[in-house]
Amino acid sequence: MLRELSRRDLIRLSSLAAGVSFVRCATSSFPIPIGRRSPVIVDRSRVIRTVVGLRPYRPSGFVLEAEPLGDKLLVHNYGHGGCGVTLSWGTAQLAVEHALQRSNRQAAVIGCGAVGLATARLLQDHGFYVTIYAKALPPDTTSNMAGALWLPVTLVDRNRRTPRFDQQLEQATRFAWRYFQTLVGERYGVHWVETDCIEDRNDPELPHEVERIADLVPFNPLEPNPYPTRFARRLHTMLIEPPTYLRAVLEDFRLTGGNVVVREFADRASLSQLDEPIIVNCTGLGAHDLVGDAELQPIKGQLTVLLPQPEIDYATVGPGDLYMFSRRDGVILGGTHERGVWSLDVNAAEAERVFQGHRQLFGALRR
Repeated sequence: MLRELSRRDLIRLSSLAAGVSFVRCATSSFPIPIGRRSPVIVDRSRVIRTVVGLRPYRPSGFVLEAEPLGDKLLVHNYGHGGCGVTLSWGTAQLAVEHALQRSNRQAAVIGCGAVGLATARLLQDHGFYVTIYAKALPPDTTSNMAGALWLPVTLVDRNRRTPRFDQQLEQATRFAWRYFQTLVGERYGVHWVETDCIEDRNDPELPHEVERIADLVPFNPLEPNPYPTRFARRLHTMLIEPPTYLRAVLEDFRLTGGNVVVREFADRASLSQLDEPIIVNCTGLGAHDLVGDAELQPIKGQLTVLLPQPEIDYATVGPGDLYMFSRRDGVILGGTHERGVWSLDVNAAEAERVFQGHRQLFGALRR
């Protein structure tokens, strides 16, 4: 009889992740019959807001390493591109492993988005007294702008990957996949969702970030295909609702004795003034200036949010860059990827492309 994995079990599992043998392709030839899909009503009268966020992207991938800062230990955990929420618990666990090399159990976490909160909570679970220092708190973090479908994408350039990075990515992804499953439910706003991947190419390549964990999210062809594209496939993954999720994790942190201080840091020297002997840098794009990471760059993204449609119980990815996620706070329409753009202003042309693309897609949905 299978037993439910505890969070302590998950921590032990993370050390085993690198030794598992994985499949290379998760596309199954077994077709899934599809039920009736209710169409999203894409109408201008239903638009309630457009939000903009900057993904903290590094062509060589996230930074997960430790270095001395005087007599302190500075642990870096930033640069997660378009999957900060997705990877948050996994890279947090790797960061905690660095912190555990010191005997002291007082730590500062810089940043209060998804990565910072996950790191702070796992430090607490290991007996640390933790203070979060951040210039912005939920609901005003970059993580609050995320669509937050669990899938590791827009993370690293294929030709910049290294064996060390791939190992870290695989460990982090598998740990995060299992940890998020312990949070499924109303309190954290995490739930399973059928996700339809819509393509005009048959059996296109998986996103390269997914290759080593393809067994977690197998793709299966949909027959009949209700979409106005040549092909459609389905996967099952989790959707995280950032307004609910971030609020709940921050509450957990405080209830477990954590402190939160609103404070901004200019550089490494200002970090060294903290009392805590262990500092974890979870500042996302802020690390560009904080630690002088010139490789870190924004990928601007924006989302158009429609009035909620409770009957929309699925998500779509494609065709092209389009995606739709149905959440309690609204139907999310994306996506845009403007590399190197620092502006938080709405790009009207991109908003129109996303709106019209989804209106055409759901207007042609076969029912």
